[in-house]
Amino acid sequence: MVVVIVLVGIVVLALCLVVLALFGALHWYVWRRLVRDTTTAGSRGRRVGTAVVVAGPLLLVGSAVAELASAPLPFVRIIAWPGYLWGALFVYLLFALFVGEPVRLVLLRFGEKSVTVPVAAVASADSASELNALPDTAVRSQLAATADRMPRRVFVSRIVGGAAVAAAATTVGSGTYSVLDGPSVKHVAVPLAKLPRRADGFRITVVSDIHLGPILGRGFAERVVHTVNDTQPDLIAIVGDLVDGSVEHLRSAVEPLADLHARHGAFFVTGNHEYFSGAEQWIDHVQELGMHLLANARTELPGFDLAGVNDLQGERTGHGPDFGKALGDRDRSRTAVLLAHQPVLIDDAVAHGVDLQLSGHTHGGQIWPGNYLAGLVNPTVAGLERYGDTQLYVTRGAGAWGPPVRVGAPSDITVVELVSRQA
Repeated sequence: MVVVIVLVGIVVLALCLVVLALFGALHWYVWRRLVRDTTTAGSRGRRVGTAVVVAGPLLLVGSAVAELASAPLPFVRIIAWPGYLWGALFVYLLFALFVGEPVRLVLLRFGEKSVTVPVAAVASADSASELNALPDTAVRSQLAATADRMPRRVFVSRIVGGAAVAAAATTVGSGTYSVLDGPSVKHVAVPLAKLPRRADGFRITVVSDIHLGPILGRGFAERVVHTVNDTQPDLIAIVGDLVDGSVEHLRSAVEPLADLHARHGAFFVTGNHEYFSGAEQWIDHVQELGMHLLANARTELPGFDLAGVNDLQGERTGHGPDFGKALGDRDRSRTAVLLAHQPVLIDDAVAHGVDLQLSGHTHGGQIWPGNYLAGLVNPTVAGLERYGDTQLYVTRGAGAWGPPVRVGAPSDITVVELVSRQA
């Protein structure tokens, strides 16, 4: 047993070292293309650029460690904003630089070794500060006369690097605005064969992955509550990942959720992030806010059964999903709607005769091309799909995890309208 533990430890350590090496190598590549290739040694531009490329990953890693260590929220917030934004920016800088490599090679292959540029442009470059530092007036004058000749390598690197920075910054800026502006409202009609006529048109507003924490706080919670209430739902379903942090730190941030209103109330099931943030305390607190907890439980509503199961992450503490407890003894002639944070539980839902499963977790990928990665481990990344006699709807979620950025996966709150085929 001891040998197995040691071997596992060695493998984990080796994987961590490989990941760190790759992480460092990619940052070196970004530094080389954006800093070393565009500046001169010892210049102010190189010092500033190097400081940014070093500070960015340190803040990113520091933010994640500080959250896991439950550091004071104000401190986490200070380092999380620049740290997580660097993480998103870094991804798109890599993409842009990779795309720019062929262009860079072509431009370097053809043409003279140096390029004539406006003197004003050179004066703003690193050579200008070096030129002015020379003590001999005659030498400075002679250099100034020829300062409009820039090495082609530097010129091309600045053009390609500048385009990469502009593209990445625009993408991340737009994605950040998308998150902070709040989720849009989607409407989805779901026909259900067993739904009685009296339940036709029943409206469930589905909210997932709000991720209140050091980045998205009380103001964002208020925006979500306002959007949800404006849909005038019959029922609100909050399907996990409500928070990133402890009740102690986020009590004020979640307080607006007490103002959620629906004819049949708001129901909550845990997501994986609740188990990273003190699930037992949050389970108690969401009920204090007026939500109905469905922890492997079921309740009867007019025309259908509403059930909920705990998240898979709860298995670590013996509180994982229990479909038998939630659905085992129900009348299968009635329609069953299941709240389950992760879409991967669809096979269990099918086996227990669930008609509709409502899930989140994927964020729709959140940051392109994350949707392809999410598709590798989830049966459905976003939208409505059918599995046997069970339909699965996955919302992209209302907030964001990590970088407050969404690209190609806009946030949403979904109004699911149940449609009776008997109507």
